[in-house]
Amino acid sequence: MRLRRKRALWRAFQARRELSLVQDNTPRIRPDDILLVCTLRNERIRLPYFLKYYRDMGVRHFLFVDNDSDDGSREYLLEQEDVSIWHTAGSYRKSLFGVHWMNWIARKYCHGHWTLTVDVDEFFVFPFCDTRPIQALTDWLDNSGLKSFSAMLIDMYPKGPIDAQFYREGQNPFEIAEWFDSGNYMISTNPEYYNLWIQGGPRARVFFKDDPYSAPSLNKIPLVKWHRNYAYMHSTHMLLPRGLNLVYETEGGEKASGALLHAKFLNTFVEKTREEVERKQHYAGSREYLAYHNRLEDDPDLWCNWSEKYINWRQLEILGLMSKGNWA
Repeated sequence: MRLRRKRALWRAFQARRELSLVQDNTPRIRPDDILLVCTLRNERIRLPYFLKYYRDMGVRHFLFVDNDSDDGSREYLLEQEDVSIWHTAGSYRKSLFGVHWMNWIARKYCHGHWTLTVDVDEFFVFPFCDTRPIQALTDWLDNSGLKSFSAMLIDMYPKGPIDAQFYREGQNPFEIAEWFDSGNYMISTNPEYYNLWIQGGPRARVFFKDDPYSAPSLNKIPLVKWHRNYAYMHSTHMLLPRGLNLVYETEGGEKASGALLHAKFLNTFVEKTREEVERKQHYAGSREYLAYHNRLEDDPDLWCNWSEKYINWRQLEILGLMSKGNWA
C-alpha cells in the first residue's frame, strides 16, 4: 500500500505539467481556512449556486481545475476573488478522471487544511448543517482526533421526465430535483482498501437494472484534514493511507457521517450525456454514460412509489443514510 501511494503521488507530480495556472489567489489562503478542490468542464450554469452554497457553509477558498471548458466557465471563475484556477487540455481519462490533477493541487496547497473534494453537482450535507457552519464540524473532528469524514452520495431527481423543467443559472437545483430513493442500497466492505462500497438508488434501479452491481458507487470520503502524503486512489471513493477509509464502526454504534446530494438529473443532463458519450473520457469507455444515453431515449421518469421528497439532514439520519454519531 505504501508503494501504491508513492506511485499515486509520483503520477500526481508528473500530471502537474499538464496544468497551467490561470489565476492564483492562493496567497490569500489563511492557516485555518477550509478549502475546496474541484475539476470541471462546461459547468457555467451551475457555478453561481455552487459557489454560494459552499461560501455560505464556510468554505474560504476554491481550487478549480478547468478541463478545457468552452462555455464561459473559466471566464466566470476569473471574476471570483476566492478562486484559484488551473487550465488543462489534458485527457480526463488518463489523469484517472481528474484524480492526478487534484492530488497534485491538494499536495501543494491543502497541507494542514480541512479540504472538501467534490464535483460541481455535489452538495455536502452534514449533521446540524442548518444551524452550524462547517468549521463547527471540523473543530469537532479535530478534537476527536479524526482526519476524514464520509458522505454517501444520494442521487436527487425530479418527478416526471428529467428534461421537463429547465434549470436556471443561480437556482437551487433541489427546487427541481426534490426526490431521492430512501432505500434500495447495497453495501459491502472492500477488503483491500477497507473502504465501504455502496451501490443502488435510481441509477441502479433504472439505468443498470439488468446489472445493478455495475452501477456507480455511492461511497465518498470528501472531507479530509489533508496531508501532503495523502492521495485519492479512485475519485473520492478511497484514499491512502487506508486508515483514512475507516469511517465506519466495526464494533457496534455509529460514526458521524454526512451526505452528498447529487444534482446530476436536471435538464442539462441530457446534453451532458451526449457530449460525454462522444468524448469517451469516463471510466470503462464511458460505460456509465452509454447506459444513460440508451435509457434517455425512452424519456425515463426516475420517480417511483417509494421515492422520498427531501426535507433536511434529520430526515436522512432517520432513514439511516447519514448519522450524527456522538456529536451533540
